[in-house]
Amino acid sequence: MVNGQCVLITGASSGIGAACAEVFAAADARLILWARRQERLEALAEQLRQQWQSTVLTQVVDVRDRPQILAALEALPAAMDNVQILINNAGLSRGLEPFAEAEISDWEEMIDTNLKGLLYVSRAILPQMIAQQQGHIINIGSIAGHQVYPGGHVYCATKAAVQALSQGLRLDLLGTPIRVTEIDPGLVATEFSEVRFHGDRPRAAAVYRDLTPLTARDVAEVVLFAATRPAHVNLNQIVLMPVDQASTTAIYRRKAGNSSP
Repeated sequence: MVNGQCVLITGASSGIGAACAEVFAAADARLILWARRQERLEALAEQLRQQWQSTVLTQVVDVRDRPQILAALEALPAAMDNVQILINNAGLSRGLEPFAEAEISDWEEMIDTNLKGLLYVSRAILPQMIAQQQGHIINIGSIAGHQVYPGGHVYCATKAAVQALSQGLRLDLLGTPIRVTEIDPGLVATEFSEVRFHGDRPRAAAVYRDLTPLTARDVAEVVLFAATRPAHVNLNQIVLMPVDQASTTAIYRRKAGNSSP
């Protein structure tokens, strides 16, 4: 059970992160929510307080900025400074151009967020988990870390790195009670594609057209399931996809169309 436990969620202002906040609030966890968009964070926190009487602390944090991470953790009140569950959710994809035509700035943003951000946050929190002999790191990966698709090159590489880092963490933490889980979803209807296509909403909507994708809530419930197993049970990796998807490129559409996740 997670009731009373302190849960830190990165990228919590929308999508899977916000859905995780909702399901963990319903399970009576105490929440620390990190994201870059303050208004969205505060609106979500107020909703959770009203609906579940949750203890929620919001902090505007960009996981690409290590000093900002350290300052945020230092500023936590004593009642919230014992993070027991870390959900590394902050991540994004930019562009779908072939490698030779891709924007270098897009590459840097994905590497800095998806890879270095996860590293910075985990490194900052893990020593405390080891010291208190309790903790669970849950990394949100992607099926893109298992199967590369055209135009996905760097995004897929960052998610493959999440898989390798999750495995490496489990090896380094062997002998401690700290658990490490990787959750790898397929197509999820969130702002993901809108961010990938730099705000092009019609193009983003086409990704999910004529199929039934996962919802952010679907993924969040799997995250909660992993977090609520008995202390001796570690779910190393969970891959979940909609029934209409069999791989990164094998997607069943009820009408003509062709888009990658």
